[in-house]
Amino acid sequence: MTQTSSNPILQGFNPDPSIVRVGEDYYIATSTFEWFPGVQIHHSRDLLNWRVAAQPLNRKELLDMTGNPDSCGIWAPCLSHCDGLFYLIYTDVKRHCASFKDAHNYLTTCATVDGVWSDPVYLNSSGFDPSLVHDGERKWLLNMVWDHRPGKNPFGGIYLQEFDTQIKMLTGPTHNIFKGTAQGLTEAPHIYRRNGYYYLVTAEGGTEYEHCMVFARSTSITGPYEIDPHGYFLTSKDDPGLPLQRSGHGDIVETPAGDTYVVHLASRPLHGRKRSPMGRETAIQKAVWQEDGWLRLENGDNKPDITLPSVDLPAHPWPMVPSRDDFDGKSLGNHFQWLRNPDPSCFMTLSERPGHLRLKGKQSLGNCFEQALIARRQQAASFTATTKVDFHPTTFQQMAGLVCYYNGHKYHYLYISTDEEYGRHLAVMSCAGSVDLVASFPLYSINSDQSVIPLMAAEPVYLRALVDHAHLTFSWSLDGEVWKDVPITLDYSAISDEAGQGAGNSFTGAFVGMCCQDISGQNQPADFDFFEYIEH
Repeated sequence: MTQTSSNPILQGFNPDPSIVRVGEDYYIATSTFEWFPGVQIHHSRDLLNWRVAAQPLNRKELLDMTGNPDSCGIWAPCLSHCDGLFYLIYTDVKRHCASFKDAHNYLTTCATVDGVWSDPVYLNSSGFDPSLVHDGERKWLLNMVWDHRPGKNPFGGIYLQEFDTQIKMLTGPTHNIFKGTAQGLTEAPHIYRRNGYYYLVTAEGGTEYEHCMVFARSTSITGPYEIDPHGYFLTSKDDPGLPLQRSGHGDIVETPAGDTYVVHLASRPLHGRKRSPMGRETAIQKAVWQEDGWLRLENGDNKPDITLPSVDLPAHPWPMVPSRDDFDGKSLGNHFQWLRNPDPSCFMTLSERPGHLRLKGKQSLGNCFEQALIARRQQAASFTATTKVDFHPTTFQQMAGLVCYYNGHKYHYLYISTDEEYGRHLAVMSCAGSVDLVASFPLYSINSDQSVIPLMAAEPVYLRALVDHAHLTFSWSLDGEVWKDVPITLDYSAISDEAGQGAGNSFTGAFVGMCCQDISGQNQPADFDFFEYIEH
């Protein structure tokens, strides 16, 4: 059955796709950076409809990101399958700014993607974007090497070293098999074996608007590799009008019938602006092996299509993720994540007040060690998010509410607090990308006789965020029926990769969710009755 669909196939922050087919099942692993649990594994039967099947790095032994800076954590995992076992290679980045990259690479395995993954095997720390090559009886680790030395190209090439499965260590010499093209910033390597050649694909140009994919090949896995004379396999860099921008960093897969598809990251910037609140997403293109032995996009170009021409597989849709969560179960749905902490029980509970998500106030929104924040990805340019919170602060140091969050320097926050001047009240706090500037706005009523929005001590409050592309409006209600807008229109484009320190330092995407702070250290709780996310 031939189907068509629109890109991206994994909407919202889901970058750096690694794809593998096992029988009739397809799996894509994507990066999660500082969000816990680490790595999202998506499952499909038809390459178009996907669900999150597993978040494998879900315990402290596999991942502890406490203290990791923004946009560190899990970079570019690689998922593969051999002899009845899934292999997941991943990087935990502890620092990424300035000259050094502290990037530690690990291996974990499991018989099923949704099972209990093994304790990690440490591999190396020489660079990020690791990939495992299954070459007959041998296995090899690929990763780019980071060169911190002044005057050197920091993207020092693609390293290859053999992995011994018996002793679970890298062994033998390290080979620098590919220095890249003139485009530079060579990373994201994968190797495929076909018709006597080893095909190496890399990403180049950085993960911003010069991003691209490049193929090279060799008759020996250690090289030398010749670059595809056709040039870039995939890029958006020469056409700023394409709906999919920043295209690159990809992987390929074959169907049982022999059709070849490439998955790759891309972004959908706001119209007329180079700002992408949904971050880097995953798209898919059809490709064809040519008579000269090189892979080309089926469209005859190297530019990504927003519409996939055809997939000759039976349609296999999944149940939709519910738009509303009433917190009546024993666990959160896997569309929710939190920041860094491998043990969320220290700040959240679903049992202390049944039917509610209780968040115990922790440290500030910019804190890299301890936060009480539960959120889900933004997956459409326009949406409404609504919650109901019961919160009784006793000091101005206690806050709770609804937040549109990118990272500790980019967010808009509608919160409840109290102080000696206004009593219990609503306020908006925004940080639009500056490391040291946070603007806090009391909510002034249009009625000049009332200077702030007071809240009675006992009443829960409904909070809502309405996002329409580059604009955000907050509103509130006491009964869930009559809503009052906050008289501030906020610049939602600040909740994007490109804002603030820029896309070269911001690698995630926009989330919306619930949070609670208590910087007095008293852990004052906030109870959220429900959370609803509806796309327009």
